[in-house]
Amino acid sequence: MSLEFERRRSALILVDVQPDFMPGGALATVDGDAIVEPIQRVLDAGVFPVCAATQDWHPPGHISFASQHTDASPMDVIGLYGEDQTLWPDHCLQGSPGAELHPALDWNRADVIVRKGTDPAVDSYSGFRDNVGPDGERPSTGLAGYLRERGIGVLFVCGLARNVCVKWTAQDGADAGFDVCFLWDLTRPVTYDSDEETRLDLQRAGVRIVESRDLLA
Repeated sequence: MSLEFERRRSALILVDVQPDFMPGGALATVDGDAIVEPIQRVLDAGVFPVCAATQDWHPPGHISFASQHTDASPMDVIGLYGEDQTLWPDHCLQGSPGAELHPALDWNRADVIVRKGTDPAVDSYSGFRDNVGPDGERPSTGLAGYLRERGIGVLFVCGLARNVCVKWTAQDGADAGFDVCFLWDLTRPVTYDSDEETRLDLQRAGVRIVESRDLLA
């Protein structure tokens, strides 16, 4: 079936489509490379007047890296600024090949690229806001204002990883007042056992779960 939405007020949000999140990368998702060609097909279809992308862009020694914590391993969870913080393998280091935007996509189609995770003391999953910092706040990236100034009200979110950065971006987009659709088939998780929780979290946030075929019907 085709989706009913106001195309001139819609935007595609590409979250962290980077080699370090692909098979063989430092923080690989399951079959993450399988989303690249379908995303390019959506870009080629010219459905969206605006396309925004996020890029994980960590300095060395980032606080979210397990390597920076004594006796810690990747995927351990610690307390940080009153919140749970998953510790990750070192990934998406600024200027590294794994941090580049995936070369198989035409990034000339992106109107804006938001780099996140640049503060060494604060993690950043969402394209809209950093995670909680030492002051208890979640600073804005400016993406919401950029989209509003262009008359955007509907977001279609995809990328990597389904259960972390894409989910947080969708949730924060909905919280900011956008009508958010989550392109499920154009995402991949760190592990598939998180999918049920991801669906529930999205539904609670008022995010619609859709498939890319509905865009192109």
